[in-house]
Amino acid sequence: MKLLIAVYLLIGWCPGVAGAATIRMPVSIYGVWHCGDDGCSWGQEPSMTEFDRKNHWLIDRGDGKPSVNLVVLSFVNPMKLLTETTDATTLKGIPRGMTPDVISYFSRHDIRVMLSIGGLSYVDFWNQALAENPSQLGLNAADAAVRLGVGIEIDYEEDNTPNLSGLQSFIDAYRSKLPYDSTGNQSAARLTIDLAPGAYWLTAINRKAAKDWLDISHPILDYANAMVPEHQPSNADAAIAGWREHINGISGSTFSMPPIAPCKLSGSLYIVTGKSPSPECTHFAGSLEDSTGLYVQTAAPHGAGSTSGMLGFMFWAAGCPDGRALCTTPPNTCESGVGKGARHYAIPVPMPALRQK
Repeated sequence: MKLLIAVYLLIGWCPGVAGAATIRMPVSIYGVWHCGDDGCSWGQEPSMTEFDRKNHWLIDRGDGKPSVNLVVLSFVNPMKLLTETTDATTLKGIPRGMTPDVISYFSRHDIRVMLSIGGLSYVDFWNQALAENPSQLGLNAADAAVRLGVGIEIDYEEDNTPNLSGLQSFIDAYRSKLPYDSTGNQSAARLTIDLAPGAYWLTAINRKAAKDWLDISHPILDYANAMVPEHQPSNADAAIAGWREHINGISGSTFSMPPIAPCKLSGSLYIVTGKSPSPECTHFAGSLEDSTGLYVQTAAPHGAGSTSGMLGFMFWAAGCPDGRALCTTPPNTCESGVGKGARHYAIPVPMPALRQK
């Protein structure tokens, strides 16, 4: 009987509900975007003693294990990367704060590290770089990824007239040096993209990614993150609504969107929402990473993919995202929210090979 109960708990069985057995897939991605301590500029090399004081909660949730298995250092200016600029805040196109020591701080604890190119403040620079020489930008990104031992995230937030042919050239050039690696063993081969919270913003990029870059029959990008919306969702249903749009796709006479396989999508939530700590940072029980967990682990494919369950969660943002928001530094660290969630979901560290179907 005890064994039977254990099986029911594992698969999420609901007593008394016919056909309610639900297999919960493991959460594979549980990460944060990290803005450093200067509003995502990473303009100066940090003191590693001070960096550890501010960020120790990420590598130790209180039991010696990391709170996350992925850190995405945000952001790289696309034009500075294209021209491989060296100036007061940049070294060969990469912000001076994104040092090998910072990357090693996380990677030696088996936390995967990526660099995000773009962000909302760099839309014009993305447009300029893609117009001037997108292939060279892709090659420079690949070189930086190899040199630093990191993956690369595309955060191109052009809603009106995105340069999709240029973005395709960027991706093609990157993949010419670093082919898609389903094992995930080569850090630099990890290439991802940020999509809108749902399907109705960044529509052209969403559609292109779903159709051509995230197709499980010939994957080009490893996965997509559904970004945070303008404000933190008020409840689990509101958070899930946008993720479901990506997974279900949209069929209509005036607007359509191909579905994305659940195994190619992670969902995002805020851990910083203003000057007060959010439950997502400070209290796992009842937080959105708690209440959306069942959907994230069981979301069924709807025309793309064959296995249920999204890849996991991303959180915006560690460090100091901007002057209007609280920093996730002492005494406002997030091991009681994000860290407890990592324990609850038994987050694998290091990140395993990701599901491909």
